[in-house]
Formats: sequence, structure tokens, C-alpha cells
Amino acid sequence: MALRSLHRLALPLIATIGIGGGLPAHAQEHDTLTFGIISTESMNAQREMFQPLLDDMSDAMGMQVEPFFATDYAGVIQAMRFDKVDVAWYGNKAAMEAVDRAGGEIFAQTVAANGEPGYWSLMIVNQDSPYDSVDEILDNADQLVFGNGDPNSTSGYLVPGYYIFAKNGVEAASAFKRTLNSSHETNALSVANHMVDVATFNTESMARLEETHPEKAEQLKVIWKSPLIPSDPLVWREDLPEATKEKLREFFLNYGDTEREQEILTPLQWSGFQPSSNAQLLPIRQLALFKERANVANDDSLDAQEKEQKLNALDARLEKLDQRMGQQANADTTQQAS
Repeated sequence: MALRSLHRLALPLIATIGIGGGLPAHAQEHDTLTFGIISTESMNAQREMFQPLLDDMSDAMGMQVEPFFATDYAGVIQAMRFDKVDVAWYGNKAAMEAVDRAGGEIFAQTVAANGEPGYWSLMIVNQDSPYDSVDEILDNADQLVFGNGDPNSTSGYLVPGYYIFAKNGVEAASAFKRTLNSSHETNALSVANHMVDVATFNTESMARLEETHPEKAEQLKVIWKSPLIPSDPLVWREDLPEATKEKLREFFLNYGDTEREQEILTPLQWSGFQPSSNAQLLPIRQLALFKERANVANDDSLDAQEKEQKLNALDARLEKLDQRMGQQANADTTQQAS
């Protein structure tokens, strides 16, 4: 899977929803499993969408499965790092952080209900906005309020951060009159309600908004669409008991076969799940390094020698990553042929 070309963080205030309140029991006690859900929209809406799936998971696993919500993506990542989340639904950028910093491992990937192999990042403005292109936005950025995504969001932050800003030598945090970081839903509603002038979004959230707030979706105008982003991964803690991993794998990879299960997955915009691994993150890692390199290349505060050293180090990392991607492509080709 590819993008077609291509911190440890402070633990924020976390809101959890579970039976009996407080932090859920540790999964290794074999009586409770905690499922982390990143904050793409309101907690109540996500609880309603995910609960039927979690109920089925509880029955299949033979243990209580409780949801874990946080105010931002970092909250779920940190909760996994401190063994408060056992398995989680992430975007690719958040999954990369979970794998690198929280002992996570990708084992599955969502399959979109519409059959698409992934989704796309968007930049949106209100329908009555005078702006129709990224160039026009960048030319007038100092007059505009920008709704950026969560810093651990792939489609809301990383992808537009590279294609729109880094490639144009623009620092989003300082280019705009004001920049706010919010969830996909909040950004879209803020644009529709004239609270911000331009914001990041994605095609999956757009489809969801067209169902939940169709009158608001009609107020949005898309002025940019990214290359394809791989579908969202599911990540478990690498140190989970093997028996628990096997139950999780069996549940997810066989879920969606019945009409009832499809009805449960429909609000989530999924049709099922397929196997995946940390190799899914290779193009995301490449994109993150490209963005970092572009930022260094455009940093006028660095002297020539320091800039050259940093660029050489990043180029070396990119070369190693290219080799890994080539090896993975060969392995995938071999597996498909066998």
C-alpha cells in the first residue's frame, strides 16, 4: 500500500467511558479489554457508532471490551503507552506514533464500505468563499483563520502539511492570521458556520457529514484533494498475550460476513477488515521525512554548514527507507504470486 509516490507527549486530560468508571482493568487479567478510539468527532456520536461492534467483540473474546476516548489523538497514544489501552483504531500518523512510542503493532486494516482502497485529505472553504485554489489561500493567508487538524492526524495534518505547506516553503502556524487545531468534524462545521475561513478535512469525514449534517456539507467547497492515503490501521499492544492476539485477529478478519454485521459497520463506513502490518506505515514515514526535509531546506535561520549536515542526515534516512520500501514491494509481489 502506498500514497501513490510517495515525544514523548504530555498526557492530556483524558475522558474515558467504561463500566463502573475509572480506568479499565488490564487486559492481561483476561477479563477486560480496552479499545481506544481517536477523536474524529464528538464522543457521544462515536460511542453510539462503536458500541455495537464492541459488544460483538466482547461476546467473541469472552471478556468485557470497554471503549476509551480522549480529547485528542495523543491521549489514545499515551494511554496505549501506559498500558491503559490494549487495542485501538488509529489513523496512519497516529499509528506511527503508537508503534514508535507506545509499543504498538499493526495487525489489521479497515476496508471502506465504498470499496475504495483508502481515502483522501481535503482542503475546504465555505461555498461563498472567494477562494478556489490553494495558491489563492497561501497568497492571502495573513488575512485568514485556518482550521488545521490534530497534530497526530494523517489527513488533517501530516498530508496537507507536506503537500500544501512544506512543498511551498510555508509554515502554517505563522502564515495565517490565526490557526486552530481541531477534529475533522469541528473543522468542517467551523467552515460551514463562517467561524474559520479554510480548514483541512477528508473524504471519509465528508461522507459522514453528508449523512449527519447534510445542510452543513452543502455549505462546503473542496479546493484541494491529496494523493491516496492507506485505509486506517488497527493496532494492538505488542506485549498482549498471544491468545488474546489470536482472538482479536480471528474476530476482526472474519467480521462483516453477515447482513447484521454489515449493518453494524455501516455507520463506521467500513465493510470489514483485512490483514496488515507495520509495513503499511512505510509510505507515511517517507512522507514525514519528506516534510521534515522540506522544512529544513526552507529554514533560513540555519547556516549553510548546519543545513547541509541536517539535509545529508535526512537524505540518508530517506535512502534507507526507500530500500525498505523496495524490499517490502518485492515481498508483496512474491506473496501475491505464491
